[in-house]
Amino acid sequence: MSFGSFGAFEWLVILIIVLLLFGVGRISKVMGELGRGLRAFKEGLQGELDAQGQEEEHAASSSSERPQEPMS
Repeated sequence: MSFGSFGAFEWLVILIIVLLLFGVGRISKVMGELGRGLRAFKEGLQGELDAQGQEEEHAASSSSERPQEPMS
């Protein structure tokens, strides 16, 4: 028996122990909080990417709006 891998029976025993310790209601509450946290993280990350894209567009448009100076 290797100590690094768990079989189906071991995972089932671990799941039963966790359910007995914490209860189904508390686990579902924790998972709900985890899901909300991940959603907020993704929304924040997307907002930063959108803001960065707008800054790049603004920088590109402002540099293209400058009149070209004739070269001497």
